[in-house]
Amino acid sequence: MTTNPVVTASAGRPALSWINVGFFGAFHLLAISLAPHYFSWSALGVALFLHWLLGGIGICLGYHRLLSHRSFRVPKVLEYAIATLGSLAIQGGPIFWVSGHRQHHAHTEHVNDDPYSAQRGFWWSHILWIFYPRPEYFDAKHYRKNAPDLARQPFYRWLDRNFLMLQIPLAAVLYALGGWSFVVYGIFVRAVILWHSTWLVNSASHMWGYRTFESDDGAQNLWWVSLLTYGEGWHNNHHSYPHVAKSGYRWWEIDLTWWAICALKQMGLAKKIVTYPKSLQYVRK
Repeated sequence: MTTNPVVTASAGRPALSWINVGFFGAFHLLAISLAPHYFSWSALGVALFLHWLLGGIGICLGYHRLLSHRSFRVPKVLEYAIATLGSLAIQGGPIFWVSGHRQHHAHTEHVNDDPYSAQRGFWWSHILWIFYPRPEYFDAKHYRKNAPDLARQPFYRWLDRNFLMLQIPLAAVLYALGGWSFVVYGIFVRAVILWHSTWLVNSASHMWGYRTFESDDGAQNLWWVSLLTYGEGWHNNHHSYPHVAKSGYRWWEIDLTWWAICALKQMGLAKKIVTYPKSLQYVRK
């Protein structure tokens, strides 16, 4: 996610974006400083609920498995509604997010072509790639080329431009329901926790864990990241079969996002679900 035009350093290396640093820094500062003063159990419940709704459904199910990989299909109206939830997570618009993720899979851990390559270190893949934005990943005229299916749709172009503005009606609803405590926890605390949860998939899950499938990258299965991201931490499984709707492979690899997809299937809303092939090769014994 970026909030400013991309600036490139004269030496050809990305320049530090002080606007991005200021934006994310302000959210962290407000969350840390205001959370103790406005704490209530109901406000914490709102933050956790929105972490799941905007992160688990909007990002993990929507931006990731539905839009990035097309691992299942839903009616277009529902697809747009889920994408709107993803936009409320403040992780960028759908075209930006999907483009970066597809680039990540096409060039996993390549230093120059993977937006958040773990080869450049934990902090680069976690957050520094946002602080040092490169034009090919943050400039719309470039990144739209990686998601032409979304870029052709006016609604996704609108979300890509206006996702930050959606926080205003969300904050208004939260204030009406519970005052400033709901705003602090539903916007700032939720955003910070959800950011780091998502970023840990890019950083921690490419450095620690175990591997079920042989692959050419360093993606790992990391249980505690999966708990924070509703199943996205089974990252070796996902990188080995990126278009499969289910990230957990073994019975004990809990995948809450997959459960949500199954619920949509039971309601007749999710179709063309991609599953693991019946005969798997390269399974580590």
